[in-house]
Amino acid sequence: MPFLASLSADAGPPSIYTQYPEIYKPWSTMSEALMNGPSPLSQGERELILAYACAVAGCELVHIAHSEVAYAWGIPQGVVEQLLEDPEKAAVDARLKVLLGYVRKLMTDPNAIGQADVDAVLEAGWSEHALHDAVAVTARGAFMHRLIAAYGFKAMSREAAAKKAQKRKALGYVNLYPGFAAGPTEPQASPTSAKQSK
Repeated sequence: MPFLASLSADAGPPSIYTQYPEIYKPWSTMSEALMNGPSPLSQGERELILAYACAVAGCELVHIAHSEVAYAWGIPQGVVEQLLEDPEKAAVDARLKVLLGYVRKLMTDPNAIGQADVDAVLEAGWSEHALHDAVAVTARGAFMHRLIAAYGFKAMSREAAAKKAQKRKALGYVNLYPGFAAGPTEPQASPTSAKQSK
């Protein structure tokens, strides 16, 4: 159960997105550009990074939801779980393993990132653009982890996540939410500010 009584038992991040559209419509637009826009990283690789970053940080909801999106984009089934069990033996090419190693460190110990970590990514053949996108996807995961933990949202089943993944692949990060897809959203007062204004 979520921590707030105003939320339904099966509530998740969309319950917050739709409650605060002035914040989360731009967030969804940014997410669409980051996850599905032009990038040296494929859509599947970006979803893999998001799922893996959240998995190593202990965010089960994003781990399950976005590993299924990665698989929907063609990442081999089970790769995220292989990476968690033994990154060296996972069915991922060596170049991507270097980038994922950077992502893991950035997500779990960001203050430990140093020049050598960045150099290793660039020396593996990744561009600065690819590095940026991996950093931004990881940062998005960190934001989601905190939102989910703060509200007490629980992960959906693998079956439900796989169905949702196909819908996300088809609709993207904006059109998945009908209220965001139709024209500009006017800022709305939050419940707290509405009370204060009375």
